Amino acid sequence: MAQSMPTTAELLGTRQRILVTGGAGFIGGAVVRRLLRESDAVVFNLDKMGYASDLTSIEEVIKELGVEHQQRHQLQAIDLCDADAVEKAVQQANPDLVMHLAAESHVDRSISGPGVFIESNVTGTYNLLQAVRSHFEQLTPERREQFRLHHISTDEVFGSLGREGRFSETTPYDPRSPYSASKAASDHLVQAWHHTFGLPVVLTNCSNNYGPWQFPEKLIPVVALKAAAGDSIPLYGDGLNIRDWLYVEDHVDALLLAACRGTSGRSYCVGGHGEKTNQEVVNAICHQFDQERPESAPHAKLIQRVTDRPGHDRRYAIDPSRISTELGWQPRHNVEEGLAETVAWYLSHQDWCQTVRKQAGYDGGRLGINQAKTN
Repeated sequence: MAQSMPTTAELLGTRQRILVTGGAGFIGGAVVRRLLRESDAVVFNLDKMGYASDLTSIEEVIKELGVEHQQRHQLQAIDLCDADAVEKAVQQANPDLVMHLAAESHVDRSISGPGVFIESNVTGTYNLLQAVRSHFEQLTPERREQFRLHHISTDEVFGSLGREGRFSETTPYDPRSPYSASKAASDHLVQAWHHTFGLPVVLTNCSNNYGPWQFPEKLIPVVALKAAAGDSIPLYGDGLNIRDWLYVEDHVDALLLAACRGTSGRSYCVGGHGEKTNQEVVNAICHQFDQERPESAPHAKLIQRVTDRPGHDRRYAIDPSRISTELGWQPRHNVEEGLAETVAWYLSHQDWCQTVRKQAGYDGGRLGINQAKTN
């Protein structure tokens, strides 16, 4: 059983102005919803409103809470690559805490067009660090004591594992894709601004997230939606690549703990104790469809092996001992339960999936095949 978690309001304490970058994205949106539901903080949502950005889930929470809470969510539709706009946005937010989740994050897209990943994840993080540094230096001593910039990153910066071992905070960096290389660079920038300029920072590196409201280009929503439509389900290579699956709400628990109670300058690895091969994940989704739609069983007949992704890391797995021991975090969902809930959610929200796909100009097809493009 997981330990009892402090409430969001207890974790925040006197921090009442929270800046979340990428708050219209999948994980960022989950953070924003939690802050709105479980605290009185004002949330400044800095998001460029790109292809994977969507405010539907946040709007639903505000509707639940009542119109009097509308002013607690302040959208700042800004691209982190615009340094002047970022500086003005940070000044306007005047934050007690910054949670930096904005990032281009899809490996296949980074193969097709790596340039935007360098711009968003590296230059964008640099611009944010400079703006936040200026803000921090103007704070009163009391607010400085409470202030943190929390940089959210990925386990992919550590490269690929063999059959044994797990990533931890001491694992050497070894990124293998344009995406993971850009995230590794942003991690190093954050640590440099801590050591050189004294900016109080906390870093977290997480495993693969899944759950409701994820843009339908990632494995679990893609498989669920293709199974629902009776379309072929693509499985890269031999299907034996392993990921450590982390339910998004469990990740939010970890993020708030790290942001509010983590030690400045320290990093924390967050994993869901949910290692599964891609084949196992796809089979589990097909099995769920067999139970719910037996007339179309077996859904596994839809699985089609396709050419593997270039540079496809073989295995990711995280040892979350530090965040569990130091901060008391434990995941509340096992992967079987979380996967079943997630697939059911996508089946009941197919209209939303179609809408965001259309807005993004994404037809559900495979990305990352063309390695020749450079931007």
